[in-house]
Amino acid sequence: MGLPEERGRSGSRSAEREEAGARNRVRSWSPPPEVSRSAHVRSLQRYRELHRRSVEQPREFWGDIAKEFYWKTSCPGPFLQYNFDVTKGKIFIEWMKGATTNICYNVLDRIVHEKKLGDKVAFYWEGNEPEETTQITYRELLVQVCRFSNVLQKQGIRKGDRVAIYMPMIPELVVAMLACARLGALHSIVFAGFSAESLCERILDSSCSLLITTDAFYRGEKLVNLKELADEALEKCREKAFQVRCCIVVKHLGRAELGTGDSPSQSPPIKRPCPDVQISWNQGVDLWWHELMQEAEDECEPEWCDAEDPLFILYTSGSTGKPKGVVHTLGGYMLYVATTFKYVFDFHKEDVFWCTADIGWITGHSYVTYGPLANGATSVLFEGIPTYPDVSRLWNIVDKYKVTKFYTAPTAIRLLMKFGDEPVTRHSRASLQVLGTVGEPINPEAWLWYHQVVGAQRCSIVDTFWQTETGGHMLTPLPGATPMKPGSATFPFFGVAPAILNESGEELEGEAEGYLVFKQPWPGIMRTVYGNHERFEATYFKKFPGYYVTGDGCRRDQDGYYWITGRIDDMLNVSVREKIGPIATPDYIQNAPGLPKTRSGKIMRRVLRKIAQNDHDLGDMSTVADPTVICQLFNHRCLTIQ
Repeated sequence: MGLPEERGRSGSRSAEREEAGARNRVRSWSPPPEVSRSAHVRSLQRYRELHRRSVEQPREFWGDIAKEFYWKTSCPGPFLQYNFDVTKGKIFIEWMKGATTNICYNVLDRIVHEKKLGDKVAFYWEGNEPEETTQITYRELLVQVCRFSNVLQKQGIRKGDRVAIYMPMIPELVVAMLACARLGALHSIVFAGFSAESLCERILDSSCSLLITTDAFYRGEKLVNLKELADEALEKCREKAFQVRCCIVVKHLGRAELGTGDSPSQSPPIKRPCPDVQISWNQGVDLWWHELMQEAEDECEPEWCDAEDPLFILYTSGSTGKPKGVVHTLGGYMLYVATTFKYVFDFHKEDVFWCTADIGWITGHSYVTYGPLANGATSVLFEGIPTYPDVSRLWNIVDKYKVTKFYTAPTAIRLLMKFGDEPVTRHSRASLQVLGTVGEPINPEAWLWYHQVVGAQRCSIVDTFWQTETGGHMLTPLPGATPMKPGSATFPFFGVAPAILNESGEELEGEAEGYLVFKQPWPGIMRTVYGNHERFEATYFKKFPGYYVTGDGCRRDQDGYYWITGRIDDMLNVSVREKIGPIATPDYIQNAPGLPKTRSGKIMRRVLRKIAQNDHDLGDMSTVADPTVICQLFNHRCLTIQ
């Protein structure tokens, strides 16, 4: 077990620096010796050496990593070219442009044939009910992906086409996204908790040729008729003069309700419980997944794509307004998620990894699918929720599969904290070595509970900061090297060069607080907003030319640790009256018992603006985690004004 250390102040300072020093004097924990002994990076000194090389010699650093993957043709020109300065022309980032590869080949064929891991389990699937389980090996997954690639080809899908995927956390979701990648088609995955309106909006924005969905699924005790929502979305698309080619439906729970008199073929036996769920069937549009797969061949040659060809579009949750279609390209994204997964979770071949995120979010893209598979990892794919059928579900699964590396959101940790220690401690959890957090900064109280109760004070905690736009981890501890401070994302990952700027765009040194920016590209950075490059430039590069602007505030303490302080536009300068003037004083300050957040932990600022204006026309609210908070805020607003 790592021993706690005290970070104190030294020397006499001004009153202001004394106050800052007291605030920053936070207990830190050394990495557990049992984790450090076998870690890829075993000391802070080694981390600093690697980080320095990755920033000063990015072409050489990432070039060495690229050699671990399969390239049909090598990079014919510069390994990296970019422009981060809008005053000097168009913003662009190009890693290995001209080299050709296929990410599906690298995460499946390479693992099966080159690494000889065909019989290794790729995923343990754990359904909503504890008795609903299955597993799939790398070889089996490759066959399924090739079959569905052939299905998509038969439906006319080609390189560059966009395919919408609207599915729960079932193995067919992974198969569908990898099949798109095999063909060079862009998958646009829409979280299965989103509304029909959200799905329609995303289909229209990227002109998706085809939709893949599921009949229905359970989320805890709640039944979600996903096909009904998909039908509604497609009808909304037709009203706007757009029609997808077809809708492929996975039979997960229900049976078809026949509105035309033409019965689909008898489906194969369903392994999962089949309640009396009826779905509508639209002849000429709907096709059964299992019927198409029965007729498909087992082999499919991958489409060899340029490293800078787009891999997928993923829309932001819309917490600040109209969702942005974030575009990631395949070469750099592949290198970055594979590398972050290996080092941030200190992956070894015997590990069982579990990321609880839904694949509908970027965390699921990077650390359920692409990152683990690129490393030949065995992962848990979980359809359910942490509190069903009881609040010990997560720890039951940890013991069941002997999970070694676990990754979840602070929101889930705080939820489970409310039920006390016993639901956790009734399970062994002896296999756990690394515990990760994602989605928002973790508060110290939750960090300590995670470390002391869940990890029994013997696990490293990796509190990761990153964004949909960054593709992978940006600020994060390394499990065997970084002394941990509760609530701090600690230091930058390889290739990441952070800076803190003041309002004038000047870089601040030492202890400082201001805008978090990045000074140079890393391979996993987004390349554009789909169909709107001007929005890409305006959102991320216009405020401070020469820097990628995260939109987050950040504090750097006396030890060089980075602390995310929240979205810059969420902050209120409490010294508004003396330094800025009375005109900037708020009319009133409203007490907030809670804030409207998405399921991934983002504050829905557009909703807060509506509440401030007393505007009850909130638009699409399908992403909000707890709708009751919004009613409370409207009520508190009325009471405050009165």
